[in-house]
Amino acid sequence: MISANTFEYGSRLSPAPTPIVFIVDDDISVRESLESLVRSAGWRAETFASAKDFLAYPRVAVPSCLLLDIQLPDLNGLDLQKRVVDRTDMPIIFVTGYGDVPTTVQAMKAGAFEFLTKPYSSEVVLAAIENAVECSRAVLGRQARMMSIQDHYASLSRRERQVMALVVSGRLNKQVGGELGISEITVKAHRGSVMRKMKAESVADLVRMAASLEIAPAL
Repeated sequence: MISANTFEYGSRLSPAPTPIVFIVDDDISVRESLESLVRSAGWRAETFASAKDFLAYPRVAVPSCLLLDIQLPDLNGLDLQKRVVDRTDMPIIFVTGYGDVPTTVQAMKAGAFEFLTKPYSSEVVLAAIENAVECSRAVLGRQARMMSIQDHYASLSRRERQVMALVVSGRLNKQVGGELGISEITVKAHRGSVMRKMKAESVADLVRMAASLEIAPAL
């Protein structure tokens, strides 16, 4: 089921971490059944009998998804969904026997990845998990790339940031020098340093990075 052998964060390839499938259901037979199904596909399973138990589990930075029941002994599934709304790297798949239309609509509007009602086939559950894990992997990749760009930008000096802002706004070296009161040769040196520190392959690449950092174009 899991085909990728490597996991890309930014520009570095590292061994792919085993995705985690969290299972929250107060019925032990359901938990054990889903756990067995998840493990048979090569994923790691973590099971919980309540929302409270799940919330006590440390947050992880590996591809994951959450199989969640609606009826739980403390917080119900919809309430738990609200508690973890910021965890966009962990898609939620509702797996429940209480799938009336209003509940389904509420869950999907709140961002649920999938809503499966019992009885369900193993194939349907596995397909939903696989899609959710791929979504999680993509989100984590974007987050890692963003953190990398932020780290690179933090390494720039004040002058280098000024040069970068003008370069991504389309200024020529001569224009940048005129606005900053420095020579064109100095601009070229700063510009080269910016490109190296930001690990930008081209000015277009630098422009995309600036947009992701929400750097306002120089007027």
